[in-house]
Amino acid sequence: MVDLSTTYLGLKLKNPLVASASPLSEDLDKIRQMEDAGMAAVVMHSLFEEQITLESQELDRNLWRGTESFAESLTYFPDMTHYNLGPEGYLEHLRKAKAAVSIPVIGSLNGVSTGGWIEYAKKIEEAGADALELNIFFIPTDPEMAGAEVEKMHCELARNIKASVKIPVAVKLSLYFSSMSNMARRLDQTGVDGLVLFNRFYQPDFDLQSLEVVPALILSSSYDLLIRLHWVAILYGHVRADLAITGGVHTALDVLKAMMAGARVAMMTSALLRYGIEHVAKVRAELVHWMEDHEYESIRQMQGSMSQRSVAEPAAFLRANYMKVLSSYSLRSPRPL
Repeated sequence: MVDLSTTYLGLKLKNPLVASASPLSEDLDKIRQMEDAGMAAVVMHSLFEEQITLESQELDRNLWRGTESFAESLTYFPDMTHYNLGPEGYLEHLRKAKAAVSIPVIGSLNGVSTGGWIEYAKKIEEAGADALELNIFFIPTDPEMAGAEVEKMHCELARNIKASVKIPVAVKLSLYFSSMSNMARRLDQTGVDGLVLFNRFYQPDFDLQSLEVVPALILSSSYDLLIRLHWVAILYGHVRADLAITGGVHTALDVLKAMMAGARVAMMTSALLRYGIEHVAKVRAELVHWMEDHEYESIRQMQGSMSQRSVAEPAAFLRANYMKVLSSYSLRSPRPL
């Protein structure tokens, strides 16, 4: 019998399939369906900093400044007052989710400053969350802000939150750091229990008919997995924190690649939105079938088996692979548009 069990953030999971933060977790029935389909844990949708801090008043002033001159800018920003149930509604929903399922439920906070995060990190812990995921969504736009300052902000936030709660804490990272290995090591040294690679920055689009900036949410594909495999394979064995992959996990083969790179869990959302929650059962069944065919007894047996920790100079290895990829493409005659 194949053993699919793994551990993540100190939690014992029956398999490596975890539902990442998404609107699906706003519905208790869907959380139950995810458990029934085979999900081993669920990350709740995010509670946003703008919902929970008095600093949002300053945010409002910043966002609305100048709107008398640019009326279309009024449409850029959502009303956060009742978004995602509101702070207290979020905590109550979390309590109900914990009571509704037996799998671990992980809370999620999305923001950039300590502010109300510490207060609500504690409240999420009190509401029964098994762990907490920090989704640090920050895009530095000030040309005077140096990269070192951005990195310091991330580390201080992680350190402060970790010190404020007893439950495990994971940090969901952006891939836009100049030295990802160093940033991961510094976050690891703050004491956080996990690193989630990577946050997806959804870019808005321009509507040329209405001359408006509009949302443009594109679901991931298995291609998005590649950059995540790349960095998990590099970081495996060099950080103490558990590694998780989120983004691009759609198939059983994607899950297997994530495990072999060194991840403890493979998180998915886009696949559930595209194919339905029942897709989890298919992925799990195909996972077992592949492992049986290839004589793997457990997930733990393969974790990190294709990581780069055994390579003396990973940078040289990566350059060689880069050149190999470029030379592998065969030129073809261009097709007319």
